[in-house]
Amino acid sequence: MPAIDNLAGRALTTSSPDLPFRLAPHNIEAEQALLGAILVNNDAFDRVSDFLRPEHFSEEIHRRIFDVASQLIRAGKIASPITLKTFLGEQDLGGVTVPQYLARLAAEATTIINAGDYGRTIHDLALRRGLIVVGEDIVNAAYDAPVGVSPREQIEEAERRLYAIAETGRYEGGFQRFSEALTTAVDMAAKAYERDGRLSGLATGLTDLDRYMGGLQPSDLVIVAGRPGMGKTALATNIAFNIARAHESALRPDGKAQTINGGIVGFFSLEMSAEQLATRIISEQAAVPSYKIRRGDISEPEFHRIVDAARTMQSIPFYIDQTGGLSIAQLAARARRLRRQRGLDVLVIDYLQLIGASKTRSDSRVQEVTEITTGLKALAKDLNVPVVALSQLSRQVENRDDKRPQLSDLRESGSIEQDADVVLFVFREEYYLKTRQPREGTEEFMTWQTDMEKVHGRAEIIIGKQRHGPTGTVELAFDAEVTRFANLAREESLPEQF
Repeated sequence: MPAIDNLAGRALTTSSPDLPFRLAPHNIEAEQALLGAILVNNDAFDRVSDFLRPEHFSEEIHRRIFDVASQLIRAGKIASPITLKTFLGEQDLGGVTVPQYLARLAAEATTIINAGDYGRTIHDLALRRGLIVVGEDIVNAAYDAPVGVSPREQIEEAERRLYAIAETGRYEGGFQRFSEALTTAVDMAAKAYERDGRLSGLATGLTDLDRYMGGLQPSDLVIVAGRPGMGKTALATNIAFNIARAHESALRPDGKAQTINGGIVGFFSLEMSAEQLATRIISEQAAVPSYKIRRGDISEPEFHRIVDAARTMQSIPFYIDQTGGLSIAQLAARARRLRRQRGLDVLVIDYLQLIGASKTRSDSRVQEVTEITTGLKALAKDLNVPVVALSQLSRQVENRDDKRPQLSDLRESGSIEQDADVVLFVFREEYYLKTRQPREGTEEFMTWQTDMEKVHGRAEIIIGKQRHGPTGTVELAFDAEVTRFANLAREESLPEQF
């Protein structure tokens, strides 16, 4: 079989030790065996179609054969030497024509039983070749880096490319028995029963919200939206701090730490600096207004509360990245690095519209936001942690009498509403009512004052969407002085009054 022997022989001769380079890893024989099996029995294609791509083959002719064969089979047609030769054209393969090569591939084909093994061999060798290319590019970029490119950017680009290789054509997926999914569901229920608060997800520390949602669920994309001044960031920092403060871990049999309560928090603060965010959290936890902390206008008891809050913050697993203008790829790379180095149980992003667009900039901001939300949802599934992303609302809320937000108020709402598993709206009636104060001494002022008393210190968390639970409204207490959300005291929980 001269054609096949020629290709295999070429692999042997080019790997001669006299040559100044090493040949990239490949296996011509495995490629030929798989293609021959597919040409003889198209069922062999089904065993490799979910992970193998034409670019995984090392020989150009093999890429073309696999590409044409896959197109024919997916179109419900037969892929054979006769049907393929029409689409491949003429080419000299060491003295053998393309039709002759196809015929000999089929004639020398082995059983399709080994097709999956051949496919995995080809796939793994392609990954190794990809690693070699990335490695060479990293070395060359490090030697010849432009003045404006920092080493950190090079590292993030390398991480992105390595992750892209890892995600290309994964073959460990596919169907699983329903009994395996049932086992996973029962295990989740058992862990929820054992965990504080009887929750299947991470407890936010806000009891009524947890009762609606069952905590923050792994792989969920949670959008927290609201108009400026409603307290989006405050709600996110409250939840993040509560989760980090409750963190408890235990060692698994393999020596790695496993979270058993609370969680490790990664917080991307794209709007505020780390110092501003830390001041805000200290203010919330010490119950001292942040403006007083900045001025130094604090009493001795307040100073001691600030010290105690700072001491608590130092010991909890709360990690902040204050870099502005991160792209979704850079954000994902940093989140994966945090998980690898420190662990990660929940990711918070403040806020979605500040995530930078990709280098291939789109003409439409809607398309850019679609790319961002799709990337965040994929990141949540990949890391298997809840991703909480804050989002702005459009100004059309201000034009309605009832200013409670709706899903349609989300900026570029199509993609955000579609990709999110949970959408929470933060709404405070007090914020709007305060701006409509009538003149004192009038009847309208008395009515306004009564209304203000009803809504003072209260906030609503409107669950506008939830894939695995009900929608509705949760009332929370809100202290505007220190921007802190807390559980609202229930009447049945108050002591009896005489």
